[in-house]
Amino acid sequence: MSLSELQALERDHVVPTYARLPVEFVRGEGARLWDDEGNEYLDFLCGISVTSVGHCHPKVVEAIREQAGRLTHTTNLFYTEPPMRLAARLSQRSLGGKVLFANSGAEAIEAAIKLARRARPQGDIVVFEGAFHGRTYGALSATPQESKQAPFAPLVPGFVVVPKDVEALRAAVTDRTAAVLAEPVQGETGVWPLPDELLEAARAACDQVGAALIFDEIQSGMGRTGTLWAYEQTPVVPDAMTLAKALGGGLPIGALVTGDRLADVLRPGDHGSTFAGGPVAAAAANAVLDVVDDPDFLAGVLERGERLAEGLKELPGVGDVRGRGLMRAIEIEGAPELVRRALFEQRLVLNATGPTTVRLLPALIVGEAEVDEALSRLRALL
Repeated sequence: MSLSELQALERDHVVPTYARLPVEFVRGEGARLWDDEGNEYLDFLCGISVTSVGHCHPKVVEAIREQAGRLTHTTNLFYTEPPMRLAARLSQRSLGGKVLFANSGAEAIEAAIKLARRARPQGDIVVFEGAFHGRTYGALSATPQESKQAPFAPLVPGFVVVPKDVEALRAAVTDRTAAVLAEPVQGETGVWPLPDELLEAARAACDQVGAALIFDEIQSGMGRTGTLWAYEQTPVVPDAMTLAKALGGGLPIGALVTGDRLADVLRPGDHGSTFAGGPVAAAAANAVLDVVDDPDFLAGVLERGERLAEGLKELPGVGDVRGRGLMRAIEIEGAPELVRRALFEQRLVLNATGPTTVRLLPALIVGEAEVDEALSRLRALL
């Protein structure tokens, strides 16, 4: 089916909630994609931090095929091995508590909100300016962006928005606070790492009043920043965190992971999902963990991330370069048009998160030569 035929189907039959670029991708391998005309692209968006071990990684493909050929679904009323094993691995490699599976990042955030309010009924959730936590109602209520919230008001009450300022945070956290919810690296608004002193203040304030500190690692987790979890590069450990995106290697899965204190707060019937933690998605996630949970692999992510950052700083017209590992952004005029030109003139897949911000999220398996190739293609545009 041609691209024009797909566009006609979309026009007539698909709710128009996405502004798609006119390219049809039909195949992917590693850090590269191919369109329907056979053109090869270098993918530095990675499905928005989803295909982090590359497109069609052999271990992930094999895990999906093997599990899909045996059993695809039973519901959470019964046991299957892949999600139980995945829960144990996630807990043991992070906060040491328990895991609740979901189908997406937004659903994991909904579970985190419930967790916080089950622990402190009717408590407020403190969130930071510049945050993005999802588009379902609870997650949207935690996302203080007027353009996204206004059309769908009234929202879920009880969210307190604070600037990224230590004193403002301290003043906002009270005995009524159920949780502080924060992205250690704010992704959708332009890859902004939260300062260590702000995270330390959040940890101290939560400890003082008995609130939960919850990290949204949906975009920054699973090795994206060069450690398995972004919090490992900060001076604090959260009480819970949310995961999704890269967790399934391309299949939809999310997770809420708790520490010991909150492990048994939610009770039977408090939350659930028909598909969450299904055996195929969980098998894929176990295969992804097999790849990324390796010190040598993560050291390579840090090295290539620094190589990318240093190369970006040398490009003409580039202002601020920020981020960690292979989660990077640059400030440059005309970012959306630059992203479009990169796609059509240089076959380089990027993303603009605002009028002056370009985000780069290459696969974690990207090689040094591919990093240099992406920089060369950007240089040719600029």
